Amino acid sequence: MDRRRFIGGIFCGIAATGIGPGASSAATGSARFPEPARDIPLRDDADVIVCGGGPAGIAAAVTAARCGARVRLFELHGCLGGVWTAGLLTYIFDFNKPGITREIARRLDERAARTVVRPDQFVYATEDMRVILDEMCAGADVRFLLHTRVAAAYRDGSRIATIVTESKSGREAWRAPVFIDATGDGDLGTLAGCGWDIGQGGDCACQPMTLNAMVTVRDAEAIRDCISFYGGAPVHIPAVEHFLAEIRRAGAETSYGHPTLFQARGNLLTFMVNHEYGVKPFENEKVTESTVRARAEVHRIAAALRALGGRWADLQVVATAEQIGVRDGRRIHGRYTVTRDDLVAGARHPDAVARATFNVDIHAPTREKNRSEPISHGDLKMKAYDIPLRALIAKDVDGLMMAGRCISGDFIAHASYRVTGNAVAMGEAAGAVAAIAAKNGRLPHEIDWPVAEAKLREIGQRG
Repeated sequence: MDRRRFIGGIFCGIAATGIGPGASSAATGSARFPEPARDIPLRDDADVIVCGGGPAGIAAAVTAARCGARVRLFELHGCLGGVWTAGLLTYIFDFNKPGITREIARRLDERAARTVVRPDQFVYATEDMRVILDEMCAGADVRFLLHTRVAAAYRDGSRIATIVTESKSGREAWRAPVFIDATGDGDLGTLAGCGWDIGQGGDCACQPMTLNAMVTVRDAEAIRDCISFYGGAPVHIPAVEHFLAEIRRAGAETSYGHPTLFQARGNLLTFMVNHEYGVKPFENEKVTESTVRARAEVHRIAAALRALGGRWADLQVVATAEQIGVRDGRRIHGRYTVTRDDLVAGARHPDAVARATFNVDIHAPTREKNRSEPISHGDLKMKAYDIPLRALIAKDVDGLMMAGRCISGDFIAHASYRVTGNAVAMGEAAGAVAAIAAKNGRLPHEIDWPVAEAKLREIGQRG
């Protein structure tokens, strides 16, 4: 069976597979199954609950714990780090900030796990990152559970009071005074009843998804002209052009117009060659199809390059990411919305939790657009701007904060602040505010930012 028929068969199977009356609901959206009510175990042993253990969630949980709060952290995947680890991102942007960003960079250097080191960005080894994040959470007494998904959220009046998780241990309920949505896609805020936006409005003019991979080569030095920032040199676009030319010489084409190689360590490279267009991250069937299709593309491109022989002869795919990389998810409505105008004006705020410097980075929303302009910058001249605490506090539900790319912002602003250096800074702020609020019987919007900032200085996360 050829590859196209094989993948098509998988997609047909995904659409048809199901057990019980609920199966047709996923396929047609019409049939319904009345799930019986039941009692489940309830835990009430945390001051702050963080949903999502990616860059923002790690920073939020560790900071809240260091501020004296009892913290529980829930992560869907089998490791902490989200896109850093399960997503095999390997390249970090906008990381020249105080606090946990510097701590992570230092810990990576202690393990000789950074390459292409620049002031605000670098390449890192993903396995080392996993271990470091485990150590940081354990060292802060964060109680975390992997393989655990938030499945429901319940309010007491206007205030979020309880969440339900699902795992191999079944459904469990958890109560806390303050919750932080660090899921990336705004899952907790949506379950709690918050309003949200996605893409450019309408039917999801979203940025595409990318499934990263790790590959090995015989000698990275031999293909250095194709590796972005190789040896620390400030060379990216020429490397992309050389890499694309080699892929075309191999008789292949990529769905992403800027295929990229980064050097993670030695002859181990990050391999970023694909785009999946027009997919919402909460449409599981389409995300599944995209993941399968993207993985097939990774292996197809790798095989084509290997067939060239010479310096590509030993190229091998070591791993594809467990988690497809999502650029556009839900943006939960907050008490302030970061907008395009903030970027143009270089907005300053008295409750600024982070100073964002990364340029607007919009990946083409369609294959057609990708052919002419793979990446655009929003047709604006951006200045460094502040992300205010108010954008991290839910508007529609009390006791709920956001950190990472699901904070309150418009499409253009999101295309800048979504990178992980900003996510860490937002997580720190949310963690500090959540801890202070929980321990003082107050709500996050009742905490003044200078109070939280002073606490961050006290625990050594501000200079």
